Amino acid sequence: MVDFTFTEEQESFRRQMENFVKDKIAPKVKEMEETKSVNAEVLQALKDAKLMGITIPKEYGGLGLGYVARLIALEEIAKVSAGVAMMLQIFGLGIEPIIKFGSEEQKKKYLPELAAGERLATVSVTESSGGSDPTSIETTYVKEGDYYVLNGRKIMLTNAPIANTICLLAKDADNPKSFSTFIVENTFEGFKLGKEWNEIGFRGCSVGEILLNNCKVPKENLLGPEGKGLRVALSAIGDVGRGGMVGCALGIMAACLDKSVSFSNHRKLYGKPISHLQTIQNKIALMRLDLEAGRLLGYRAAAMEDRGQRCDLEFAMAKYYTTEAAQRVAKMAVDIHGGYGTTEESAVYRYLRDAMMLGPSAGTSDIMLVIIARATIGK
Repeated sequence: MVDFTFTEEQESFRRQMENFVKDKIAPKVKEMEETKSVNAEVLQALKDAKLMGITIPKEYGGLGLGYVARLIALEEIAKVSAGVAMMLQIFGLGIEPIIKFGSEEQKKKYLPELAAGERLATVSVTESSGGSDPTSIETTYVKEGDYYVLNGRKIMLTNAPIANTICLLAKDADNPKSFSTFIVENTFEGFKLGKEWNEIGFRGCSVGEILLNNCKVPKENLLGPEGKGLRVALSAIGDVGRGGMVGCALGIMAACLDKSVSFSNHRKLYGKPISHLQTIQNKIALMRLDLEAGRLLGYRAAAMEDRGQRCDLEFAMAKYYTTEAAQRVAKMAVDIHGGYGTTEESAVYRYLRDAMMLGPSAGTSDIMLVIIARATIGK
């Protein structure tokens, strides 16, 4: 038997998220658009609701709701603010390596504070020399006594300006083919924030860089086995990172469809609502198809992850389809709104701008096609 419906608990959680977004996030969207920065009240609301701990097991202070619930939360938030959804999804991405690969001591030290929002997380892989190809990174580490000493520069890191707990990938200075992942705190000696990046979308979310100048990381902050860091960092990106981008994309599509249906039913042309025009109906039909197909791909992958099944291919397919579809859907929403859709005050303009940000994040669309092709040809 195949059941494509949410459980009663999941549907209840969805309704709770819908109300949370309406009360805590929607009133702050205009302010975030103007300031282009993280809103302190929104961040506190996420902490109070323990939404950083959706996937953290209850034994470590989290909600323990799983990855379908995480996708539900991200979709509901992204309907109103893709920037806030992106911020939350990266918190989860930074937490995931500790859940999957952390020692019991590391889990007890970090997860309760991460679940409560006392710590804020991110993952640090991307450099000017490597993003889609993480093996080309230049950040290095050497072991000196009770510490690993790291040197390098990480760029375009979502949450970098506000995160204090970073799962960071570096390579062995003496063996460039050996990579390790470390839990780095922003208070460590030699850690410094670089510039903030001003992106075209995802307002309400921060992006920046970090600089490591002989940064001293205690040896007990090695995450997973030494030399196996690629698996630690990339497994989180492959499932949780791409799953997060799916949530952002689904929220944008759902919002675009809702706004377009409402506008087309009220906007009149030739004496009748434009929703009576075949061209408008065709666009709305295509938008609905993209949303429904994207949900099937995305929630299937999340359900597989909840069952402990391998799902990197499924998330690659979902990530490619939904992020590309979100751009199509947002473009059609702007078309339906006509001149109104091209103003900065228009919600669909914001959705189009944010949709353009989805493709490069957590692996470009071209990289998703490479993953899908290799998995298919290999079979």
